[in-house]
Amino acid sequence: MRLQGKRVKITKWIHGARCVVRVEVEGVVSPDLGEGPFLEPHTIKWLDDLQRLADSGDADALAKASGADDVYVRRSA
Repeated sequence: MRLQGKRVKITKWIHGARCVVRVEVEGVVSPDLGEGPFLEPHTIKWLDDLQRLADSGDADALAKASGADDVYVRRSA
């Protein structure tokens, strides 16, 4: 199901215990839906998948799945 309305880019940060990634997703703004922007179901599933990878601490898999150039990894000093 594809939501009707204006498409806008939204920045989302996915935080895990050891790594963080920034991704751009598409949101939908529509007067029929009320306040927004809203995310479509397939986008939410993708973000959930990325969250699982971030929670596991697998920075390489997170980078590959997200398509992001930068995955930030927490290192101890």
